[in-house]
Parts: sequence; C-alpha cells; structure tokens
Amino acid sequence: MPVAVITDIHSNLPALEAVLADIDAREVDEIWCLGDVVGYGAEPDGCADLVRERCELCLVGNHDLAVLGALDIDAFSEAAAEAVEWTQDNVAESTLDFLRELEPMGLREGVALFHASPRDPVWEYVLSLEQAHACMEVQPERVTLIGHSHVSLFFTRSDGGALADTLGGQAGDGSRLELGDDGLWLINPGSAGQPRDGDPRAAWLELDIEARAAVFHRLPYDIDRAATAIEEAGLPQRLGDRLYVGQ
Repeated sequence: MPVAVITDIHSNLPALEAVLADIDAREVDEIWCLGDVVGYGAEPDGCADLVRERCELCLVGNHDLAVLGALDIDAFSEAAAEAVEWTQDNVAESTLDFLRELEPMGLREGVALFHASPRDPVWEYVLSLEQAHACMEVQPERVTLIGHSHVSLFFTRSDGGALADTLGGQAGDGSRLELGDDGLWLINPGSAGQPRDGDPRAAWLELDIEARAAVFHRLPYDIDRAATAIEEAGLPQRLGDRLYVGQ
C-alpha cells in the first residue's frame, strides 16, 4: 500500500499543487497530512480546500490551532504571530470548520502519526538523537511519522535499545529507508511549504507499507508565485524571502 505523507504546508498553494502533481504521477493509494495546513503563507483557503479534498487523513498543527484561537501565540516569532493574526482576519469560515475537526495525532494502517512528537503532539521539535530516543521509548507503533521541524530526517534503533544504539540524520532527495520487520523508526517527511533544511524544494515522503520502505522526495515549485502572494497580502516580506533559501 503506497502512501504519500505531507506536512507543514503553511498556506503555500504553489508548493502544495506541485507536491500533489508529483504524488499523482506515482499513483499512491492514500495521502496523509501531518498538520500545519495554514500559517506563514498567503493562501490558507486554497490549501485547506485541497487537503480536505485529497487527503484521507489530516492532523492539526500548532499554527492551525493558533489560527483557531486554541493556542497562545506568545511563544511564536513576531513574523509567525503576524501571519496567524492575518490568517484569522482573512480565512474563510469553511477553513476554520475543517481545522476544528482535526486532532494532533492519529493511527492508520499500523503507523502512528503526530504533528510534532509522540511526547508532545503539538510542540516538540525532534532534531537530536537524544530527543528521538526519548520519543521511541513512548511511541505506540514501530513506525511513527512526525512533522513540525520542517526538516527531512529519520531516526531508528532496535526495540529496547539504548541511546547509543540510536541512529539518524537528514535525508536528501531520493533517500530510501528499508524499514524491515523489526526495530523502531521515527520519520519526518520535511516541509511541503516552508523547508528549513537548506533545500528550498518542497518535500514529501513516499511510504510503502507492504514493502516496508520509505523514499524521500524533493521537487522545485514556483517560489516567485508564493513569495509574491505573501508580499501582496501585506505579510512580512521575510516570510517570502526565506522560501528561496530553505530556512
């Protein structure tokens, strides 16, 4: 069963459209979204409409919750907070209704899904071996998918293994993971709409549950169009500028 996993779209419609076109060319069975459909970018409704139409499962992320007023934005950066407030002023009620239906964690086909992490489904950025090891101690399934950090990466260790046994790192375009029949895996597809790993291309993950394998994908998209939409909406210019450098 091939599945496409996307996350952290952040109202970047050109990136989402490019990712979905690439997914369609590979004929996957389902599309799963790990949350943060909105925030930062200028086209929240277009992104929410596509995710609602195309994804069999979608989680809620911290930016989605902030737009709903369910999460305090005091901990957000100035630009992120401005984007939340702009989205609240401009988003359609149908988008809010869609986001209200979502949860920050889920389970499908024996795979656990969290927006952020198994320890904190909304907020934790899992970027280190120490964090990954702690998450593996509590993750409910052997294979677990996370988003939130905007970095394409993976972690793995044997079931019951120690911190010293935990391996992992960033994953570039075309990187393939052989998940096997045992051992624990914690995998982040990377961000579709605002990558932060130095690669500005949109990211998604192809997960083949039967073959027990995962492949990371990156693809170019029309960044100019996304950045122009941000500028024309009156959002902070740096939110468009960062798209060009993947940070």
